[in-house]
Amino acid sequence: MKQKVACVIMGGGRGTRLYPLTKTRAKPAVPLGGKYRLVDIPISNCLNSGYNKIYLLTQFNTASLHRHIQDSYKFDPFSAGFVDILSAEQTELGDYWYQGTADAVRQNMHHFHYKNDDLFLILSGDQLYRMDFREIIEHHKRLGADITISSTLIPKERASHFGVIRVGDDFVIKEFVEKPKSNEEIESLVISGHLCSSIGHLCRPGHCLASMGIYVFKASVLKEALQLPGSDFGKEVLPGLLGKAKVCSYVFEGYWEDIGTIGSFLEANLMLTDLVPAFNFFDADNLIYTHPRFLPSSKINGSRMVQTILGDGCIVTDAVLERCVVGVRSVIREGSYLKNVYIMGSEEYEGVKEEEKCNLEQIPLLGVGKNCVIENAIIDKGARIGNKVKLRPNDYPNGYDYGDICIRDGKLVVIRNGIVPDGTVLWRG
Repeated sequence: MKQKVACVIMGGGRGTRLYPLTKTRAKPAVPLGGKYRLVDIPISNCLNSGYNKIYLLTQFNTASLHRHIQDSYKFDPFSAGFVDILSAEQTELGDYWYQGTADAVRQNMHHFHYKNDDLFLILSGDQLYRMDFREIIEHHKRLGADITISSTLIPKERASHFGVIRVGDDFVIKEFVEKPKSNEEIESLVISGHLCSSIGHLCRPGHCLASMGIYVFKASVLKEALQLPGSDFGKEVLPGLLGKAKVCSYVFEGYWEDIGTIGSFLEANLMLTDLVPAFNFFDADNLIYTHPRFLPSSKINGSRMVQTILGDGCIVTDAVLERCVVGVRSVIREGSYLKNVYIMGSEEYEGVKEEEKCNLEQIPLLGVGKNCVIENAIIDKGARIGNKVKLRPNDYPNGYDYGDICIRDGKLVVIRNGIVPDGTVLWRG
């Protein structure tokens, strides 16, 4: 029988590090790059690798995610492909939420149709990278591994933010430490010069191997592992399997970014505006798929743009944009200046009647008003920013809230459907 590969994308957490972007939507549904969603990245990687049996595990604020998946991923009936969303549910075995990544898979094993020799490819839902998963699958088979953990090279100074592994010359993992703290512990995980020379050209002295949260499991091994205590793969299950199963590492040398925080999320989006971005959406051989929209081309009236990405259906009038990502249906009005801003756009346009109602109720129109200055900010979908507004997070403390504006990771966020009245000033330094 042909060995099958089932892809499981983890999207069940609350996404607290991405709050308030996850206030009303699941983490995988957060908009990315002007027209995509975070979940489009792992799904596209699966499809480009030839794997079309995909399960998405989630449990919080799933409505917009359901709509996006249903609108985006429609398969030919002869392909047998699918993207299924599996939310936490009450069963005879239990009625509790997912307690972690391993527990989410544990609760859904009865939904997966598999044989013991099949493989499970377990993926994170909040990372930006492009990977041919056939390579890690072949690496897994070649080594005769029970489990393979994809890892990436990081300088030891960043080791305390990741799950770090130590491998032998045969790529068998000897140690797995979740977010090591002490200098002695980190130094013990630094790759040796001998091993570094065999890993690849990106390896340098003083590097460690960090887990990417991408795992390949032999189905029978996964089933047995999930019968043991432990709710999270990285913290409990995988470290507990070392020495009991053959756990190997696959070293990935391409661009990879965990965009689980507000700060890393904004920087990953703004990176896309670089002349030669580390992650390239313009790769015709490895498309990133998303919901097709029937929107008009963007309309630019007398504006100046530097390193700016525009989604479909935008209207920008006499404005200046520097290093910005502009989402679908965004409207930016006369005299405004935006720098280092991701504006996610809107789900709809306002007609004449809606604009008249807004004017009567003294509510700003959708988008950015006239003569605004905004820097280092995320403007979520459906936000309304009035005229003569000045916004910049400099010198405001993390956790600072002001109406529908908040400061997180040193970045300013206008929440989804937020309203910023005319003349609002949040500007220091």
